[in-house]
Order: sequence, then C-alpha cells, then structure tokens
Amino acid sequence: MVVATKAIVFSAIKYSEADLIAVCYTEAAGIKTYLLRNILKSKKGKLRTSFFQPLTQLEIIADHKNKGTLEYIKDAKVFYPYQTLHTDIVKSSLVMFLSEMLKNCIREEEVNEELYSFLENSFIWLDQNDEVANFHIYFLLKLSMYLGFYPDTSRIEGKYFNIEAGLFQTTDFENICFEGPQVESFKKFFSVNAKNLNDIKLTKDDRKLVLELILTYYSFHVQGYHKPKSLAILNQLFN
Repeated sequence: MVVATKAIVFSAIKYSEADLIAVCYTEAAGIKTYLLRNILKSKKGKLRTSFFQPLTQLEIIADHKNKGTLEYIKDAKVFYPYQTLHTDIVKSSLVMFLSEMLKNCIREEEVNEELYSFLENSFIWLDQNDEVANFHIYFLLKLSMYLGFYPDTSRIEGKYFNIEAGLFQTTDFENICFEGPQVESFKKFFSVNAKNLNDIKLTKDDRKLVLELILTYYSFHVQGYHKPKSLAILNQLFN
C-alpha cells in the first residue's frame, strides 16, 4: 500500500556497503523501519543521506506492506528545514539523546496524531530557541503523558516522589522514593510551559539530579528500557 505521510527520523544505521536502515515515526502508521537501497552511493536518486539525520522532519511517499518486515520509501522531502538543530553543538547533543530515548520508548505501529503533533512542535521550538538547558527534562516529562505514565500531581505538596507508582506522597516507601532538593527541583517543571521554561533556575548539579530522577522513572515504566549511550556527552555539556 502506497502511503503519503509526514515522518520524523529516529535513527539511521549503515547496512551493507550502500544501504541505510532508517527508523521513523510516521503520522499515518506509527513506527516504521525502512530499507534505503543505494542511498550511500547514488548521487542522482530522490533520497539523500542528509534527509535521515536524527529528528529530521520529512514528508514521504512510502510502500507499506505491513507484514512486520522492512518497508521502502519511494520519495521524500524535508517538511521543516532546521536552522540550528544539527549545527549547534548543544542542540545536536540534545538531538542524539532525545532520538535515542524516543527509539527506546516508542515501538508500536499505531497511529497517534497527538503524539506526532507534540514531537513535531517540540523540535521546531527547540530549533527556534536558544535557551534550551532545561528542554530535555521538560520534554521527557511531557512525553510521559503521551506514553501513559504522566505523574499524578494531586498531592504534589508531598516531599517524596514514588517512581513506581508515579505520585507524590508524604511518607517514604521502601527504596522506590526520591526526596529532598532533587524532588523540589523536579516539581518546578509541572508549572511551566515551553515559553517560560527558562524561568526554572537550576545549578548544574540540580539539573543532573532531576534528569537522573526522570530517567529512573522511565526505567520503571518503559518495558525493555536501556540507559541512553549519549547521556554521558549530554551531562558533560550541561555540567
């Protein structure tokens, strides 16, 4: 079945001498994996390797067999040409981290237009704004809403955050609660939006601890979760 859809690239790896295998999140069909034949050698084809940098937003025409095998892209063009996302060293590091997290968390071939819109708008915002030190934490918190495990904030005044239950509470519970300044810094992200994200003032250590909290939270709620390899680079940049 030939499908025209928007798509966001999560990853692309070399396969044989001239091919790439690209994992994309599509608006029309969720996660799809594409075999891009001869893309590394062909200079006259419709597809370019630059189209498949992480988080690139595309419009594609694809042949979907929907049999759990590799699919094929017939044509593609860039939907939104980024100005800074792949050239700014801080943003490009965020791109590597977030694309790795997305590939880690989103694996289903199912349509979710709200999630797609969230991703699309988030990466355009990241491209257009300069103050982005808190963006990855804010993004992961909001992403958890679309993945079905956004924290319960009905008792946000509680000093403990239970990472298994995903809620704030007034008493500790075994070894699955965070507490102290780490939790208080985390709470700040529930009362902001992207426009005033920079109002959250964190030290380098505070930011690292909040990221540790939310990644631990993800590890409890994402089946098959693995620690992002790009995390070390990200921590170096923001620390």
